[in-house]
Amino acid sequence: MFLTDKFGRRINDLRISITDRCNYRCVYCRSGTGGPQFPEMPIADYLRMARVFVGLGITKVRLTGGEPLLRRGLAEMVRELGGLRTVEGQPLDIAITTNGHLLAEMAQPLADAGLTRVTVSMDAVDAGEFARITRVPNGYERVLAGIRAAQEAGLSPVKINCVLMRGFNDDQITAFGRFAREEGVAVRFIEFMPLEEDRVWSPEIVVTLDEIVRRMAEFMPLREIDHARSETARRYVFDDGVGEIGIIAPVSHPFCGHCSRIRVTSDGKIRTCLFSVREHDLAGLMGQGASDEDMVGFIVHAVEHKEERHHIGEPGFVPASRTMVHIGG
Repeated sequence: MFLTDKFGRRINDLRISITDRCNYRCVYCRSGTGGPQFPEMPIADYLRMARVFVGLGITKVRLTGGEPLLRRGLAEMVRELGGLRTVEGQPLDIAITTNGHLLAEMAQPLADAGLTRVTVSMDAVDAGEFARITRVPNGYERVLAGIRAAQEAGLSPVKINCVLMRGFNDDQITAFGRFAREEGVAVRFIEFMPLEEDRVWSPEIVVTLDEIVRRMAEFMPLREIDHARSETARRYVFDDGVGEIGIIAPVSHPFCGHCSRIRVTSDGKIRTCLFSVREHDLAGLMGQGASDEDMVGFIVHAVEHKEERHHIGEPGFVPASRTMVHIGG
């Protein structure tokens, strides 16, 4: 059985948030005064969910947060996930999205446990700007060390996610271009979405894909390269072939028609879209003694009701029922 929604999209990419705790307070994400709002489940419960999902055709599992590296037992969880096989009998693609602050110490153990890929959220490549955004002094040096440790552990190419906001950090565009070339990482710019706690989003703050390409050309022109239809990022390389840039453009170039993702929050709720206003309580079902077969039926029903698309910027747009840090990236 493969998970397919009513629009014919195959769902094969599962994102599991294992905490909404974070050791950063990035100003575009958190208000700086709030903390975790939702409980964490035992690692064994996430693993059981993952096993059921993989039996339904999931081929990729990404662990997110909050900051997933804060969870004890993370390497053991990755090792358990590494023992799963897809319905086609292939190894599972296992990735983590992290702010990188603890990555220098954990990159090698995670790679040894079977981690496939790592993405680091990083919104400036200037130490002062980085501290202003994250509200963490001396974080830049730690994250840079984590990126290099991940590369040494064989988790290459490391991907860097940068959320751009006009008048806030869009002066970092060309600096990230240099960073991609010098550090051998794939930088991915993400258009700012209305998912932050302070609810400051407006269309005017969004730095669009077309503008990013145009402004990067002031440093060096880009040429687009092929990407899979279900990939969220439009991918580019510089004209000389050195350095990759990706742009995730859910606002200006929505990719909902090819969405292959489903999410589980840290407290075990299924979200079929980042902008869902409804959740499906899989943890609650498990707490009632549900069998794996019960879980399969519940998941299939949730996926059948996956939203066709988001409605960012449209009249009557209703914000997601949770902000990003409480959903999981």
